[in-house]
Amino acid sequence: MNSRRTFIKNVGIAAAGAIVLPSLAFAAAKGKPVGLQLYTLRDVIGKDVKGVIEKVAKAGYKEVETYGYSAKGGYWGLDPKAFKNLLKANGLKAPSGHFGLDAFIKDGNQDDLKINIEGAKGIGMSYLTVPWLGEDLRSSLDDYKKVAARLNEAAEICKKSGLTLAYHNHDFEFKKYDGGTGYEVMLQETDKDTVKFEMDLYWVVRSGNDPVALFNKYPGRFPMWHVKDMDKAKPSINTEVGSGSIDFKSIFKHAKQAGLKHAIVEQENFSMDPFVSIKKSFEHVNHDLI
Repeated sequence: MNSRRTFIKNVGIAAAGAIVLPSLAFAAAKGKPVGLQLYTLRDVIGKDVKGVIEKVAKAGYKEVETYGYSAKGGYWGLDPKAFKNLLKANGLKAPSGHFGLDAFIKDGNQDDLKINIEGAKGIGMSYLTVPWLGEDLRSSLDDYKKVAARLNEAAEICKKSGLTLAYHNHDFEFKKYDGGTGYEVMLQETDKDTVKFEMDLYWVVRSGNDPVALFNKYPGRFPMWHVKDMDKAKPSINTEVGSGSIDFKSIFKHAKQAGLKHAIVEQENFSMDPFVSIKKSFEHVNHDLI
């Protein structure tokens, strides 16, 4: 009798699980993997790339974003295939990387662009992201119009290789000129279907702008965000996500409108061990925001 009761009880639990588990699975599927821009760990990754990647994975991250790729040095001494295998071994993917494009923007020289495309394709990226513009390329709205035209050209080249071009902002793009800002010019004069934007939330807020207002005006253009918090006492430095002054919960309510696909943590300075810090940021984004 006891065994029969146990059997019936277990069947009942299993049946209840069949009702509950699908809803839990659905809830989990709605979430997005949390990524880390590896520039966050720039002081250590070059010394022990394998160890750093292992620690990033142990912190809970499922994605990383690269920076600093070169044909000679690869990804911190590893060629694209070896780096991709390292990521795979740790359950990680790299949907995006930061690749400098100043030479192409300046004169249309495709040499660096082609090298960067091969580096991005080699580890299975979806986005080739432009992280910065040299000062000589951005001194007027006319300059930004030239940048936008080059981004359109680069996007078409990337598209042929199965990549999407994206642009990552700082604060200089929000400098006001008579007639608007460079950021507005780039958003308005690039092809919305081929050029996307990686919004660095910290720099948008620090520049005095509202991310949600940009989502309202340019819906679907922002598939990636840099989730980087602002120190309450000193806005010029970063702090762990959830510990600073940026109201991420209000911003994340508009994720669908923005077109968000990848939330990527970044931090440029620390008041604690960097690996403790990235774990703290991950926990907040993963449990409270995504």
